[in-house]
Amino acid sequence: MNKMLSAIAPVLLLGSALGAHAASTVDLAVKGLVTPSSCTPSLTSGGVVDYGKMSSKDLRPDRATSLANVNLQLAVTCEGSTLLALQGNDNREGSDHRNDLQYYGLGLINGGEKLGAFDLRFSSPVADGITVHTIASPNGGGSWWAEPNLVRGDILSVAHIGSLVPIPVRNLTADVRIGAEIAPTRQLTLDNEVPLDGSATITVKYL
Repeated sequence: MNKMLSAIAPVLLLGSALGAHAASTVDLAVKGLVTPSSCTPSLTSGGVVDYGKMSSKDLRPDRATSLANVNLQLAVTCEGSTLLALQGNDNREGSDHRNDLQYYGLGLINGGEKLGAFDLRFSSPVADGITVHTIASPNGGGSWWAEPNLVRGDILSVAHIGSLVPIPVRNLTADVRIGAEIAPTRQLTLDNEVPLDGSATITVKYL
């Protein structure tokens, strides 16, 4: 907002200097919508995936070691039929060893070593009893395409099969596959026990 105002200011000054009939007012509009409905998301197992202990000797030195996929179920319950999307935020930003927006980090160890990454892949979404599919937008809903992954920076919604238009829902469920991996161990110092410290927040956005 500040950059836009700074860019406009010289034009306004120039306009007032060129003629006495130039407008001396400017309109500002503030827009938005207050929705009467609210939606509550939840994950099974309290949203916790615990891989327990693993030996560093079982990890690959030259490429990432994939851990077993874990499936949780996401449920979103709304007070009324609501047009919504989901957005993922990496609470360990900067620790994804792939440096890829599809992945979320597993935390830093030894000050700055990236331990690994995980992704969030949605499947079998059902909206109000109807099978649907997931769609994603990188620009707040300006355009959509079919996408199963909750990619950082994008929003994820649902549409009827064969469509790319988000639909309002009251009750939405979907399986969420968590696919985690440990970075190649040659990039890591594993002299002591280190915790997997992945954390992501899934937020409901109203469209």
